[in-house]
Amino acid sequence: MARAFILIAPWNKMFKYEVRQQEVFEKLAVLSSNGLEIKLEASIWCQPRYEALGLLHQKRGQEYIERVIRPSVRSATRSVVGRYTPEQIYSSKRDAIQKEIFDETKKILDRQYLQLNDILIRDVTLPPTIKGAIERKLKQEQEALEYEFRLAKAKQEAIRQRIDAEGKAKANIILSASLTDKILKEKGIEATKDLASSPNAKVIVVGSGKDGLPLILGGN
Repeated sequence: MARAFILIAPWNKMFKYEVRQQEVFEKLAVLSSNGLEIKLEASIWCQPRYEALGLLHQKRGQEYIERVIRPSVRSATRSVVGRYTPEQIYSSKRDAIQKEIFDETKKILDRQYLQLNDILIRDVTLPPTIKGAIERKLKQEQEALEYEFRLAKAKQEAIRQRIDAEGKAKANIILSASLTDKILKEKGIEATKDLASSPNAKVIVVGSGKDGLPLILGGN
């Protein structure tokens, strides 16, 4: 079986590159829009572009993470965070800030023969006094929302009770209008007969008879 030989000239060297996705951790200290220092911890997921590996080696070298990736992330993060207040960074705009940092970093790395897959902001650290003030404000806002919810619920219950009461009042008016003296008298006679025929009934006295005397039913 023939063997193949590869001749390497003495002036040639072999360089190894990891072309799979790599995770790079970065800690940053940047300034917010009002000049306060914000500390961030981020994970950068990136890898060399395989088809441009030769250019990456020629122009940036094997230390591309330190020479290109970290400086690019720092620059993009400073630019993005500088547009926001500490409160926005800590709470409402965190996802938007993360996306903006990714977009700006990707624009840089696309020109540097590198592929950026994602950037995750893992932690945000504010000065203690600022963090405390923000948390108190958020708590007050939450309490205000709960109070408004209780008021709205009480108002709805009051409306429900008013509608229920109006419905009952209308029903009583309709019922009263339908109960004439003749109907009431007939209902009374029926009830009296039922009562008199009951085995438990002995003597029933109802109002007065034709001559003003009581009308006595039942008994022996």
